[in-house]
Amino acid sequence: MAGRNFLFVPGPTNVPDRVLRAMVVAMEDHRSPIFPELARACLNGLKPVFKTTTASPIIFPSSGTGCWEAALTNCLNPGDKVLTARFGQFSHLWVDMCERLGFEVELLETPWGEGAPVERYLASLSADKQHKIKAVLVCQNETATGVTSDVAAVRQAMDSVKHPALLFVDSVSALASIDFRMDDWGVDVCVSGSQKGLMLPAGLGVTCVSVKALEAAKTATSRRCYFDYADMVQANASGYFPYTPSLPMLCGLREALAMLAEEGLENVFHRHAYLARGVRAAVLDGWKLKLCATAPKWYSDTVSAVMVPEGINGNEVIARAFKRYNLALGAGLSKVAGKLFRIGHLGDLNELMLLGALSGAELAMLDVGVKIEPGSGVAAAQNYWRSHSPALPKGAAAKVGRPA
Repeated sequence: MAGRNFLFVPGPTNVPDRVLRAMVVAMEDHRSPIFPELARACLNGLKPVFKTTTASPIIFPSSGTGCWEAALTNCLNPGDKVLTARFGQFSHLWVDMCERLGFEVELLETPWGEGAPVERYLASLSADKQHKIKAVLVCQNETATGVTSDVAAVRQAMDSVKHPALLFVDSVSALASIDFRMDDWGVDVCVSGSQKGLMLPAGLGVTCVSVKALEAAKTATSRRCYFDYADMVQANASGYFPYTPSLPMLCGLREALAMLAEEGLENVFHRHAYLARGVRAAVLDGWKLKLCATAPKWYSDTVSAVMVPEGINGNEVIARAFKRYNLALGAGLSKVAGKLFRIGHLGDLNELMLLGALSGAELAMLDVGVKIEPGSGVAAAQNYWRSHSPALPKGAAAKVGRPA
């Protein structure tokens, strides 16, 4: 098909041209005397993204799922109890992994479309007088439903009852797009990946581990090998890796981190919030449709899950968009399969790119019988963006994405 494929799934995201160029490199010896320059540029460059001065970024050749497993097996003992909530496909998959690895799960079932139920976390932690809960798990951004949770509030709940559990956070579709604060929020392990806000192909599991978690890993008895924190930290200290790393991916990561630093992380957050509000204007004001996120406090600045009307199959919208208009939209997963389609709006993008996605989604919806006014979503997004500034006011701090 002529023209460029419009990639608007919530990961993998568009890879900037300068990152692609940075990845076109000849292979080099990953044991050479100069390799640590690249490794340290990546590891040190990740610290500001995680907003930490004390924790250790670790890069695994994997996806975010590998970092999930690393968090569990490095820091916990077989049979340990974890507390978590399930409110979407990815929080579900983390629960599934916990159970398959032999951990006891205290599960807070939550309606899909809502985020982490902080009061229920607090109730469980308050009731745990013997501190049997060893880790609290939270998905900061549930990619399947377009919902963002309040990680800081979960930490406050833990602190209010002086609970010593570790805090593990999945920030796969939030990191480098939505504000994340490792140190301020007392996060012990943050889990992410290369293919979303970091603007790279899939292939790197990017995680960050607190001093407390590294100490726990020294005595934890769950089996691990490839994902052993100790091996990584020891090798990284001298600028190397315990096994063969992906040189092109590390070169791309170095360039992506440079781009984030040039724009300024607070500006990156503001841009994502500004663009997301335009998309929500298209969905809510233009198309008169609903989001899967049930209230504004849950709205995600990286992905909007658009509910299709009764009698319409969301998968037909997605198929039509792809086959006819060369537009890739995200599918509904598990409980919401066929009920929605997802527009990813994170990473390297601007208003005109998103207008192409919104226009293509309109065309596809019209083709399969969704009763919307042609051009309505595009117009609503344009009106929002024309009346708001894409730039963060000088000296101002970005706000975590909420409606204007």
